Amino acid sequence: MAGVTASSTQDAIDAVWRIESARLIAGLARLTRDVGLAEELAQDALVAALEQWPESGVPRNPGAWLMTTAKRRAIDLFRRNERYERKLDEIGRGQQVDQAIAPDFDVALDEQHIEDDLLRLVFTACHPVLSTEARVALTLKMLGGLKTEEIARAFLVKESTIAQRIVRAKKTLADAKVPFEVPEGEDRIARLASVLEVIYLIFNEGYSATAGDDWMRPGLCEEALRLGRILAGLAPQEPEVHGLVGLMEIQASRSAARTEPGGKPILLLEQDRSRWDQLLIGRGLAALERAEAIGPGLGPYSAQAAIAACHARARTPEETDWIRIAALYQGLAKLNPSPVVELNRAVAVSMAFGPAAGLEIVDVLTAEPTLARYHLLPSVRGDFLAKLGRFDEARQEFERAADLTANGQERTLLLNRAADCTRELSDSP
Repeated sequence: MAGVTASSTQDAIDAVWRIESARLIAGLARLTRDVGLAEELAQDALVAALEQWPESGVPRNPGAWLMTTAKRRAIDLFRRNERYERKLDEIGRGQQVDQAIAPDFDVALDEQHIEDDLLRLVFTACHPVLSTEARVALTLKMLGGLKTEEIARAFLVKESTIAQRIVRAKKTLADAKVPFEVPEGEDRIARLASVLEVIYLIFNEGYSATAGDDWMRPGLCEEALRLGRILAGLAPQEPEVHGLVGLMEIQASRSAARTEPGGKPILLLEQDRSRWDQLLIGRGLAALERAEAIGPGLGPYSAQAAIAACHARARTPEETDWIRIAALYQGLAKLNPSPVVELNRAVAVSMAFGPAAGLEIVDVLTAEPTLARYHLLPSVRGDFLAKLGRFDEARQEFERAADLTANGQERTLLLNRAADCTRELSDSP
């Protein structure tokens, strides 16, 4: 094609895949009742696009082109497996097998049908029968349209590791005969918790990377936000979906202010709040309002969004309503009892009532086995001790926290704080 380069066509194909792959896999999974097979058929269609579009051009309706191509591959497959007659009605009712597929093939798609299929795919990819790591990998692959190497790079693991997780996940779903459906009643509530957990895990790994040299991985935050927004559109009456979206929107609003140009972390109370994204804050507050309106009461994600909203509404650190934040954490601890929630409550209590009050809570947590290797426990304790002027003890805590973290930027920050304590000791009379 004149004026169109192979590079621009490749870019267009990549963009189409990111936009259409989830819908494509979801529709194929409904037709074949097999998520693994649906993903393979979608990949086959992508290969066909890579072969044909550089010559023929990108069709007017690329999603429909991919779906039609994938359906024909499915028909061929079922014919070879001697299941053609039984599956033909499900895949292409009335469609002629030898019908030519033109590049400008156009078809009206039922948006409600697409949304139903997408919601089924969300619940299937995040099924509790899978390990947490497998759920995350499968969700990013099937719903995010990410390549295996992109997922591996984001989580700093080998590409082969991610590939194995995805293969095992699809096999596990097939062996367990997990139905391609949206569960109902109590099962829906339990499964929704798994879906939200996966999306928030993806966001958190982007917001505060657990390993590597970067403090943040914005691509993962953006992907989690995109998935959350899609889910909010698919399940508009689920308050915790809106609560999670509100939480992620508000937290993401601080991204530009969280690091210096060289990547050095900037802690919350030291950030330039004029750099917080007001559009994201507005979207987050609106999502929180929707969650509160649907109710009843605040769920765990809505409660965390309410805490984030307290920070977002404060024009300066001094205006932060720490007493309300401490109360919200106390309520969150009742909804979702966790040593990590209690550690966060300790920080809020220290800001509201002084470091001694926070230290009292943290000292109890030092006996908690699940926090034995959690670097934020000694980090928080060191902060309280430093504020109380107990610099030698604080230095030891910061050094211990630095030993425990796997993130290079965070380790540097903690060692700098330990050095600050050493200077305070040498300057004291």
